[in-house]
Amino acid sequence: MDPRPIGMFDSGVGGLTVLHECLVSHPHEDFIYLGDTGRFPYGPRSSEEIRAFAFQIASHLLLLDVKLLVVACNSATAAALPWLQEMLSASIIGAVHPEAEAAAQTTRNRRVGILATEATVASGSYERSLLNLDAGLGVFSQPCPKLASMIQSGDVSSPEMVETVKGYAAPLKQAGVDTVILGCTHYPLVTPMLQRVFGRGVTLVNSAEEIAREVGEVLERREIGNDPAREGKYSFLCTGDVDTFVEVGARFLQMPFENVQRVDTAELERIGVA
Repeated sequence: MDPRPIGMFDSGVGGLTVLHECLVSHPHEDFIYLGDTGRFPYGPRSSEEIRAFAFQIASHLLLLDVKLLVVACNSATAAALPWLQEMLSASIIGAVHPEAEAAAQTTRNRRVGILATEATVASGSYERSLLNLDAGLGVFSQPCPKLASMIQSGDVSSPEMVETVKGYAAPLKQAGVDTVILGCTHYPLVTPMLQRVFGRGVTLVNSAEEIAREVGEVLERREIGNDPAREGKYSFLCTGDVDTFVEVGARFLQMPFENVQRVDTAELERIGVA
């Protein structure tokens, strides 16, 4: 048994969809969530810059004595996860492999689509992970440069959002995929719209559900779970404006939202990069 909290971070508030799923699946665990809203979005940034941000945040959370680190940002996972696991002496899981594994097991026609940020698509991380699981898969990636920012701004149902989603979905529909990975933690907020656009014959793989499942597996395998009789706590850190983080984040978390503190990006940048 290990009473220490689980650390989790994302480029913004999208990872709160992952936190929500973890709070439901692991109600006895404590969580500390850091949203790097002051440097959002990560999608247009270079892999080197994203890797630097990920190292700074991971190091900061490890100083808070977390027992497990969850990289709930797909762009950060794609750019930095293996490197973080090598550089830091901590248990670290990310967003790519759990979704890839679920998609490879779900697809019936072996044609899998990916909706993700530019950085995630450019990294090729999903394609590598999928083909390592099944070399015969057809993998079709679609970058969505506007989607995360639109969702973070609160737009989940406007006519512009509908047209944006249709535009990103069109190449995957044309490719005949029967499974689509939602390769950004923001995207679950528009799942109903995506499902309508793709139709019920296409399965959407949600990173939040798959990461929560992997968290449970790691806690059990390493015997670091908390007392199952207790009720867990959760708190938040952000690098941007706290009031905005709370206002936007509440829509993503769908649970009481308090205990928020601001972390100055200058403090993180002093950590540097290994």
